[in-house]
Amino acid sequence: MEKLLHIAIAAAIKGGHEIMKVYATDFDVEMKGDDSPLTMADQNANAVIVDFLLKTDIPIISEENKQTAYDERRSWKRCWIVDPLDGTKEFVKRNGEFTVNIALVEKGAPVLGVIYVPVSRELYFTAASGSGSFKLQLDSVEEKGVEEIVAKASPIQPLDDKNGPLKVVGSRSHLNDDTKAFVNNLETETEIVSKGSSLKFCLVAEGSAHLYPRFAPTMEWDTAAGHAICKAVGLQVTIANTKEPLRYNKENLLNPYFLVH
Repeated sequence: MEKLLHIAIAAAIKGGHEIMKVYATDFDVEMKGDDSPLTMADQNANAVIVDFLLKTDIPIISEENKQTAYDERRSWKRCWIVDPLDGTKEFVKRNGEFTVNIALVEKGAPVLGVIYVPVSRELYFTAASGSGSFKLQLDSVEEKGVEEIVAKASPIQPLDDKNGPLKVVGSRSHLNDDTKAFVNNLETETEIVSKGSSLKFCLVAEGSAHLYPRFAPTMEWDTAAGHAICKAVGLQVTIANTKEPLRYNKENLLNPYFLVH
């Protein structure tokens, strides 16, 4: 598992480099069939990441790949789930709150996760054992081996302080009426902490917020890496109405509404 973690970290960082090359230009934005934006950064990062992961002989689900039919996928014991640029809307807005997400899923559950933030060079990842998650800000010219990167990272942990307002993560682009209603029903003093992309998971995992309710559409590649990172520090990512954990490599790759807590 350690080798797979190192490959995923290297892939995420290289994918981030490709994203930043495009970020520095006057890039074009296309609209996909679901009206979500697509840039050359998504495509270039995906090509680099997939090239890394293909060496593992583990099948890949990526937002930017043509999806394999479920009749074939259902037999996969494990797979990579990748979003080469999570938060393309944030990328287009140039607010820096976009990420590279790579997760390894076994029997529907995330067991390894890597999230890289290209603008700030922040790297989040699970331990190879799945017990604990870590964070590191890379040097501006970081070209060291992955082993040294992993060794330098610091552990993160969620909040256990119940004093003061309940810090609830909201999305910059998707704070909707259902989310507002959920927050209003908490019957306690709350504080909204806004963030884009999978960084919302990271806020809870590193103790910058208590709770992340998501009552808006997401796909498996939006959540798998963040789910792994939260799970590794003892948090739960559960379906809002059933309280069951989110599952991956489903026939329909659309997630139900969920809570990170």
